Amino acid sequence: MSIGAGARRVRAYGGQFVLLAVLTMLVTLLINGVPRVVNRLAEDGLHEQLASSPAAQRDLIYTMKPLTAAASNTSLVSNQQRDLDRLQAEMPPQVRDLVDQRWYAADAVPGRLTGPDLKAKNLLVNLIMRTAPGIDTAGTLVDGQWPKAGEPGQPVQVALAEDVARKLNLRVGSRLNLAALARGSGRPAAVTVAGIFQPRDRKNGIWDGLPQTLQVEEPLGDGEPFVAVGVVDAAALDRQAATGWPVAFSWRYRLGVNGIDVRRVDQLIDGVRQMVRSAPDSRSLVQAVDIPLGKFAASLAAAQTLLAVIGAGVLATLGGLVLLAAALAMRRRRQEFVLLRARGGAATSGARRSLVESLLVIPPAAALGWFLGALVPGPAGDAVPLGIVATVLLTLALPVATLFVPTGNTGRRDLVRLRPSARRATVEVFLLLLAALAVVLIRRRGLTLGELDPLLVSVPVLLAVSAAVLALRAYPWPLRLASRIAARTRGSVAFLGTARAGRSVAATPLVVVVLAFAIAAFCTVVAAGVEASRDRAATRSVPADAVIRGDRMAPDTAAELQRLPGVTDAVGVAYASAQRILADTHGTDARLGATDVLLVDGPALARIVRESGVDLAVPDTLLTARRGDGPVPAVVSPAVAADLAAADLDKSAVVTTQSLRYEFRVADTVETFPLAGAEDGRFVLLPWQALPELTNTPVPTTFLLAGHGLDVEALRRVGNDGQSQYQSAGTVTGGQRPREVEVLTWTQARQQVGADGANGLLAFGFVAGAAGGAALGLFAIAFTVLAGARARGQVLSRLRTLGLSSRQWRGLLLVELAPLVGVSVLTGAVVGAALPLLLNPVLGLAAFTSGDPVRVAFEPGLVAGVVVLGAVALGLAVAVEALNNRRLRLGEVLRLGEES
Repeated sequence: MSIGAGARRVRAYGGQFVLLAVLTMLVTLLINGVPRVVNRLAEDGLHEQLASSPAAQRDLIYTMKPLTAAASNTSLVSNQQRDLDRLQAEMPPQVRDLVDQRWYAADAVPGRLTGPDLKAKNLLVNLIMRTAPGIDTAGTLVDGQWPKAGEPGQPVQVALAEDVARKLNLRVGSRLNLAALARGSGRPAAVTVAGIFQPRDRKNGIWDGLPQTLQVEEPLGDGEPFVAVGVVDAAALDRQAATGWPVAFSWRYRLGVNGIDVRRVDQLIDGVRQMVRSAPDSRSLVQAVDIPLGKFAASLAAAQTLLAVIGAGVLATLGGLVLLAAALAMRRRRQEFVLLRARGGAATSGARRSLVESLLVIPPAAALGWFLGALVPGPAGDAVPLGIVATVLLTLALPVATLFVPTGNTGRRDLVRLRPSARRATVEVFLLLLAALAVVLIRRRGLTLGELDPLLVSVPVLLAVSAAVLALRAYPWPLRLASRIAARTRGSVAFLGTARAGRSVAATPLVVVVLAFAIAAFCTVVAAGVEASRDRAATRSVPADAVIRGDRMAPDTAAELQRLPGVTDAVGVAYASAQRILADTHGTDARLGATDVLLVDGPALARIVRESGVDLAVPDTLLTARRGDGPVPAVVSPAVAADLAAADLDKSAVVTTQSLRYEFRVADTVETFPLAGAEDGRFVLLPWQALPELTNTPVPTTFLLAGHGLDVEALRRVGNDGQSQYQSAGTVTGGQRPREVEVLTWTQARQQVGADGANGLLAFGFVAGAAGGAALGLFAIAFTVLAGARARGQVLSRLRTLGLSSRQWRGLLLVELAPLVGVSVLTGAVVGAALPLLLNPVLGLAAFTSGDPVRVAFEPGLVAGVVVLGAVALGLAVAVEALNNRRLRLGEVLRLGEES
């Protein structure tokens, strides 16, 4: 075949080849560009997640047990500092290259610090002497000077952070004494405060060592000391070590955020864990960076799996459009190939001619699309093999379509459709069985998230094709019935429209339309399911507008909270974790394992839930229980219920909370409940209003709040006051100081659930899939209309000759296209809604909801979307037909010998 002749034919049929070129360019653009967008969004999400977390979470910390002095003429501190380079050099390359900052520190073991200034404030203080290279440049002196080594026998000079000195009532010149806490752990030493400093930048990682240099560690309870860190000179610390004072060492390496390649996160995690496994016995490695990286990797793998399903559907739709465009082009040129065969051409001569034309158009278009995809910002993906395969298949689409061009008399093709051949029926049955088998296999076998699974990506395509086949076989029958009814009515529009719709020649492109709309519906349903599951996860953590968690708080804390601006109601809840279940009130252990116990006032909780507007069903047992004789009716988790039933304790068992024993019986079971059983799913819920009166009364540990515009700091202040008030109101005061309460609003909890690093990637997949599927579906409908345009043009010409008005023709067109459009949109929506139900167990969607299972259910908004999309599709179909009719003059399609 001559290339010049092929170029002339390409020019002659320019419109058809331009369409094929555009579709090809779009395919390769998506293959090369979308992975770049995915990698960029994932990388941005990872960097944002790590940057929003404490920087110390990215630290790799080597520590060594305390040592005493080395040889007499060597420096212990300097010798250990040399390991800073060696330890980094021994790291795996993927970890070593990410080290952004590093620090070395030597800490003497804590000693008891005494002196007049401390005694004046009655302070009990332990001091840790620390030397860290670079600390003098990271801080600026407020008073005095940086410590010097001094002469032997002189006091050890220390520098204190300004906040530390103020807290301990120390100043430059303060003279102190330092004594070992354990006998034989070093000689006592005189200490003097040489300088007071403040940090130049508190975010500098040099200050993140533990205990912290910039602040005093508060006592854990009464009689416990403050813990402070004083900066000393390295030579002074060496002298202390020489006296037998043990010194511990730490080498800290911080990984940078921007250097992490999202494509190699798994390799980074493996490298860090390899370091932990291979750490020498003399040093221990502490790190926590693999935890956020592991969570992100799990979310990324789930997102990539979901994107693979969406991408496969989109690419399959584009491939279907290419086949439709090739078939439509070859159908328009059927007479050319019939004449070629009549003049003695071989059966493959038309295919060879089409191959030359395809080679002139498709590869250059594919190269242009690939180049445009390369311009998309983001790390490149491994898309070259897929791009080559796609280019080859697209190039062969036109020659293959030519081989199937009929060269004989085609007859009434619309009537043949109602009587399918045995071969076609066999293929359709095979497709249905293959789709069912694929669904069964994927659910039984499961998959590895993050890997491209051919079976997984083929399931949506097979289901859509199978549903389209069923729709093709089913929808003509009700239309034929409607046509018979319309034949008995006046007017010809309804009869002709339903009759032609029942045997439409252009019904085959319905498969592509169904696939496109199925992808759009799939994205919509899954997105709604993920959002609803995130709401449930937030509600399980915060079943109100806000929650205050802490230790035991005074009962009148609720009244104090209700006085705060914005708070409309407050309800106390008593929570106790890891409580034993007893067989009787004498304390006999039932040996059923630990369980969480939650005391909650059912009616008050229902009121809070109603006022807050959260989606939480309060069990009827908690609402209706009243105080009386016998065991308290309880709501338990299924695991606890099974254990109690096995031990024959479901009618009477005892649980302890706040040193109070309550007898209960199992009245109801629920799978989950907010504030309880978060770790192991074991809990017992007791209705507070039904508890018997005992000598002591339980007090709340948690408060649920309803309101708007809540001040978190004010809530925290009142919660802390409630804890302090309860602790000071008892007969015995003191003990361990309570930690600050935790305040969390429902909005904050919801943001935390949806703040995953892969959330942007997930949103991109949903939006791109829904929008792309809808757009490609509308484009396929335009193909559907164009495929039968010539036949409808012939009908129009004949009917207009018989007196059909333009208004009647528009009505006829509407009646003919409405069933096809409606069936395609409805079938696509049904397939898209069914896909999440079938694939949900293997998609790993719980990675986006903090482990909460995603429950995919019917989405009411999908109905409205189907109606709107159907109306738009029908309007587009009518508009395309109208534009196509304007290009043809009346009678132009009534040429002798053409198919009808």
